[in-house]
Amino acid sequence: MSTDLYQEGLLALAGAAEGEGRLDDPDVTLTLDNPLCGDRVTLDLHCDQAGRIAALGHHVRGCVLCRAAANLLGQQAIGQDAASLDTLQRAIKGALRGRHAWPTDERWQDLTLFEPAAAHKSRHECVLLPFEAVVEALRQHGEGGATGT
Repeated sequence: MSTDLYQEGLLALAGAAEGEGRLDDPDVTLTLDNPLCGDRVTLDLHCDQAGRIAALGHHVRGCVLCRAAANLLGQQAIGQDAASLDTLQRAIKGALRGRHAWPTDERWQDLTLFEPAAAHKSRHECVLLPFEAVVEALRQHGEGGATGT
């Protein structure tokens, strides 16, 4: 295990269990898989009238990076809408690829814990999977509250 990749703060975030668990009667449920490493994220969302996240539950079968990313969403995604999370997901992808700096929004300051993953291309999708799932779930909700797996 690479200590620079799996530093103490990241391990603490992965163990935080923020938003962990399934929601009763969600507005939308979505499951995404990473076929390369076997990570799987299932998200349940309750959304408000404006399409913002009112509650988020997740079940992750995956690595430390994927669990940490899902827990970060559990901590910070309430009140966010599809556009803001899509912008965030694209920024994370760009930062992992070294195309630009990591987002500096105070709400998402713990994203800096994922900076060492940029040097490990095979781990990028592990970080991105929960963010991709929440963006897709909100997109589906905006199209009529579909539930997908």
